[in-house]
Amino acid sequence: MELRLLGGAQEIGRSAVLVNDRLLLDFGLSTDDPPRLPVGDVDPEAVVVSHGHLDHVGSLPVLLSGTARPSIHWTPPTRDLALRLGRDTLKLHGGSYRCPFVKTDLQRVSEVSVTHGYGEPFAAAGHEVTLYPAGHIPGSAHVLVDDGETRLLYTADFHTDDQRLVAGTTARPDADVVLCESTYADVEHEPREAVEAGFVRRVEQTLWEGGTVVVPAFAIGRTQELLLVCAAHDVPCYVDGMGTEITELLLSYPEYVRDPEALRRAKGHARFVTGRDGQRERIADQPAAIITTSGMLSGGPAMTYLPLVAPDPTNAVTMTGYQVQGTPGRELLETGGAEIDGRRLTASATVEAYDFSAHADRSGLRSFLREYEGAQVLINHGDRCVEFAADLREDGFDASAPALDERIVV
Repeated sequence: MELRLLGGAQEIGRSAVLVNDRLLLDFGLSTDDPPRLPVGDVDPEAVVVSHGHLDHVGSLPVLLSGTARPSIHWTPPTRDLALRLGRDTLKLHGGSYRCPFVKTDLQRVSEVSVTHGYGEPFAAAGHEVTLYPAGHIPGSAHVLVDDGETRLLYTADFHTDDQRLVAGTTARPDADVVLCESTYADVEHEPREAVEAGFVRRVEQTLWEGGTVVVPAFAIGRTQELLLVCAAHDVPCYVDGMGTEITELLLSYPEYVRDPEALRRAKGHARFVTGRDGQRERIADQPAAIITTSGMLSGGPAMTYLPLVAPDPTNAVTMTGYQVQGTPGRELLETGGAEIDGRRLTASATVEAYDFSAHADRSGLRSFLREYEGAQVLINHGDRCVEFAADLREDGFDASAPALDERIVV
């Protein structure tokens, strides 16, 4: 089996893995400005997509811009999430250099889409492929690829601990080679119960004092997790941005959610924002939590809420996800200020970060890989891939961190 990492090699973003020059695993987009696509001129016979996050599906329609029509395989929620993200990308950047595809390309995705459930082997580009629950977001999957000689397990993004929204992965299929993500290879997450308790304390304290809490959150996965947290602790909350539509979408796939009834109750507990007639300005003056996109403060309704809330020390801004270097969210956390919509904003409000990560940490990664001590391990999707691979070699693993576009025979 031959592999080429066309993205996600010693980096986070634009994940893409080509197997035997025929089968493509993911085809993502980076969050840079301008965004970066996977490298190389690729013409796969089929594509298997691990989950519906932009860095894994964002460039997918580009594959259909010419005459090629590779089949695209994924779980049903991943298909719908990918199409929703594609429409959002077109809405925000269509016709500009920041959007790598046009509306027709996106429409073609549905024509070549084939959905699969977990544990159901299927054929793709001459390979046998099986998807297993990855515990990252609803519909996310590990991808097992068998070419008749070698079994490759592409972990994609995964979590070994339970979240309120999805259960941690317990799948450990036999494999000769494991291509493993390493987003948090140098981090130990605080126990989720402690993170949740700290977040609720901050929100409740702020509300008791008459303040408002802006909760920037990713639309897919994080918004729904925080909805469940607020409902479980009876915290009054609003939901704004793309997370409102994604919540409805995920409720239509109850078999991919850990507790669909709890998610339905959480939706009923929250108030969903339309943004009409100055609604956001009124909400920003109320004692409530506002769960809103974007998670890194790079757009969305957060651009309205933040300037209204940040100047008042009674209020709070609680970051709930990874903040990429160079984003306003990262700048706000590190300096107490950020450039929002072209103007400099300095926060008097409390600014804190809570680690609601949907990725395995160092212990989780090692626990997962312990089942594959006899396999060849390739490390990707991280800022310290080379270092993590070296740590694994010290513990006896056959581990390495491939470079971008390197050909690896396994």
